[in-house]
Amino acid sequence: MDGGQPAPSPPVSFGNTLSDASMSLEQKTTFAFVILLFIFLGVLIVRCFRILLDPYRSMPTSTWADGLEGLEKGQFDHALA
Repeated sequence: MDGGQPAPSPPVSFGNTLSDASMSLEQKTTFAFVILLFIFLGVLIVRCFRILLDPYRSMPTSTWADGLEGLEKGQFDHALA
């Protein structure tokens, strides 16, 4: 301050104030994508816990009940080949 005069302030642009205060379109898209990923992750976590708690409920009965048809005792080694 020279002689009681205030120092000049740097010029401030007010033309872009509205877009600085709100999110841009890219930020909104990224935010929505991250929210969708968190929802997908939550669904996968719930599904995995349900499978861990009751693994046979999610399997069709034909895959584990009828899987030994034609395999007698001692024929397992030949069935793998």
